[in-house]
Amino acid sequence: MMRSVLLIFLLPLLLLAHDDRPPIPHDFLAKPSVQRFISMMVTKHHFKRAYLRRTLHHAKLDRDTLDRYTGRYKVGSTNGSWERYKAHVLDATTLHKAKQFKHDYYSTLRRASREYHVDLDYIVGFICVESKFGEYSGDYSVLDALTTLAFHPNRMQRFFKSQLKHLFLMAREQGYTIERLKGSFAGAMGMVQQVPSVFRKYGMDYNHDGVKDPWSLEDSIGIIARFMHKNGWREGLPAAVTTNFHAIRYHQSPKPSRKRRYPLSTLRRHGITPTQPFTQSKAYLLKVHNTTHDDLYLGSSNFRVLTRYNNATTYGLAIHLIAQAVR
Repeated sequence: MMRSVLLIFLLPLLLLAHDDRPPIPHDFLAKPSVQRFISMMVTKHHFKRAYLRRTLHHAKLDRDTLDRYTGRYKVGSTNGSWERYKAHVLDATTLHKAKQFKHDYYSTLRRASREYHVDLDYIVGFICVESKFGEYSGDYSVLDALTTLAFHPNRMQRFFKSQLKHLFLMAREQGYTIERLKGSFAGAMGMVQQVPSVFRKYGMDYNHDGVKDPWSLEDSIGIIARFMHKNGWREGLPAAVTTNFHAIRYHQSPKPSRKRRYPLSTLRRHGITPTQPFTQSKAYLLKVHNTTHDDLYLGSSNFRVLTRYNNATTYGLAIHLIAQAVR
């Protein structure tokens, strides 16, 4: 399930691509699928039917978020180019903010690093890419987004219906007013953009104020450290290293992959070698496409941990490069 979750985790700066069309009233209760959902939540999770009907009656149809998952939305699409990442999260201003965040929250970052045996610079990278330290945590109604995606045909409808279920469970567990929750167009919330199921799995009260708060930077430090640890992070191991590739475009074998690892001996036979120390015998071959050329990296097992949060090579490399910049 985590693999599906990661497919929809997106760069928060893409939230800036919100179209001008506001959500519109829609009679969700007229849909048989909504009535079946309500009955399931009453029977299985013991919600009051009146509460569910009242809440879903007020949910609106978000046409823009639906367009992103039905193939019609083009501008600010869900997978940004490498240039887009570099322009928004690897620019000098953002890297300065990352260093300042590390300075300001060093005590909490250090505690999380020690408790979960992870590298604190990569925690900084996660929070930078996901929300730029809270600047872009989303202004979409989570209820509208998830109700729209749960009950209108789209390529991930089953997933979003599950997230709507988790949204109601999360709101009940945390005492949230569900109509007030704001997030991304995919229903992801907070400083590290968690969909409801991920928040229910990894959410924590890391600053010990009595609240599991996805909008708290300190809680989010703990959340990411816990995620990294649970997914097999190896402390001290760089997620990626540069290679000796200096050609303009890479079209040869072996094929770049963030899911399949190649023996280093195989990569060397094809003329690809790391230009920095690489201690593992196998590596992911990672390619990112620039306007004028390709960059080629080797990824360690830690790189796969990064892409379990968002299944994109550009995402993992952005976190890695931010981590290197703030060391």
